[in-house]
Amino acid sequence: MAGSIRRHWKRWLIAGVATVAVLCTAGPYIYINYVQDKPPAALSLDDPPGSNPSGSSSGSGEDVEGAWRVGSGSQAGYRVDEVLFGQNVTAVGRTEKVTGELEIEGNRAVSGSFTVDLASVKSDSDQRDGQFRGRIMNTERYPEATFELTEPVDFGSAPAVGEQVSAKATGELTVHGETNSVSFELDAQRTADGFRVNGSIPVTFADYGIEAPNFGGIAVEDEGNIEFLLAFDRA
Repeated sequence: MAGSIRRHWKRWLIAGVATVAVLCTAGPYIYINYVQDKPPAALSLDDPPGSNPSGSSSGSGEDVEGAWRVGSGSQAGYRVDEVLFGQNVTAVGRTEKVTGELEIEGNRAVSGSFTVDLASVKSDSDQRDGQFRGRIMNTERYPEATFELTEPVDFGSAPAVGEQVSAKATGELTVHGETNSVSFELDAQRTADGFRVNGSIPVTFADYGIEAPNFGGIAVEDEGNIEFLLAFDRA
């Protein structure tokens, strides 16, 4: 009798352990793939602009010259891959608190910069945002990320309203108190009353003294991207 009871307990114990193992594996999978919202798509010029890109414009291509500033409708943030309890996910955080300026001569952007308020960057997770502002980016000490052109950007020609052109940008990116030279592709689109610029800057965290976080079942890749979509108005 006692032996039979012990065998029953062993079977229940094994079944219980197996059930817990299944829940630990299936729980995150179900949450990530069926409950959690998909990450937003990468910022692009296909996103609705703050002004009508195909509306009428009294200016010609030549009136792109001059001083411009980052205006409403601009946003920037990060995109990085995570492993969340064994499941691959993409983390995205963004803010509309972006400032900057640009000087254009002919078809070239001869100088310019933009700054992102990192403390205002938000994702879909308050816990992730707390880690981002605290132990990862330390936004109290390093509240901003800044990019500044070090070489002119040649767009080749001034696009008509609604058209897009592409070019390569080179400059200095400052994040977490560290500055590195970066080069990346960007796209520009003429709007009825200005233009928009879109790009993605690859970032290796170690280059900026940032330790890729690994805690509480979450592991973050060593690299990510800073995405931006900037709308420029006349300065």
